Amino acid sequence: MEVISEQQCFGGVQGVYRHPSETTGTPMRFSVYQPPAINRGPVPVLWFLSGLTCTEENFTTKAGAQRHAANHGWLLVVPDTSPRGAGIPGEEEEYDFGTGAGFYVDAVRAPWDRNYRMYSYITGELQELVCSKFNVDVHRQAITGHSMGGHGALTIGLKNPEKYRSISAFAPICSPMRCPWGVKALRGYLGDDPSRWEPYDATSLIKQGMGSGEILVDQGTDDDFLAGQLKPELLQGACEEAGQALTLRMQPGYDHSYYFIASFIEEHIAFHARRMTD
Repeated sequence: MEVISEQQCFGGVQGVYRHPSETTGTPMRFSVYQPPAINRGPVPVLWFLSGLTCTEENFTTKAGAQRHAANHGWLLVVPDTSPRGAGIPGEEEEYDFGTGAGFYVDAVRAPWDRNYRMYSYITGELQELVCSKFNVDVHRQAITGHSMGGHGALTIGLKNPEKYRSISAFAPICSPMRCPWGVKALRGYLGDDPSRWEPYDATSLIKQGMGSGEILVDQGTDDDFLAGQLKPELLQGACEEAGQALTLRMQPGYDHSYYFIASFIEEHIAFHARRMTD
């Protein structure tokens, strides 16, 4: 693991790191904020998965989460959103497919299947690396994310309750099988058979009986992508039908930006902290 940078921040350390990934076959970057409490013993971990076009930098520099993580004593981990430089023709031509748009799936369609394996990278290789290099409590982990990353947080959290005890999301793509962004990505990475898409659709997973404790979702009412891409009403309906506890907060006047995330990240960290004591 190569150290790209480390700076003091609210009494802790904000770092950016790079390592050669066996899962993606490319170098991968990620950021970690270590709170002051890490010097006194293992700390809980909050994973943040970012949205389309983002890297590990967006949340790290825009969300203002370090102050709240320091106050609550949480480690923050922010992976990149896709492999980079895989050499696949066309991977950098579109903002919603390829570079910056890994959708947290394991691709099975060539040529993407060689490198675009973000589900396994997040839940396997990066999980093991972070837990081996930093003083974390592996039994107290939570996951959240924004937009495409909110979709990733929901699906990864629902399928791996033994790793992630708590789930939240900001403006998530709630049913990628039923929105243009999701259909494009799932078809491109997984092929034309919708049965291969269902394991990466949160509403489908909940309908199939996968669940968690209470899930927290914040969604801005002035989000340009609300009706066409995000569709929180589908998640809400699936949760009501399945008996899955969901707190869906429609935040008046907020959009899809990091100003929205910065406004509520403290409440999400506090939510996860409470869940660790349940």
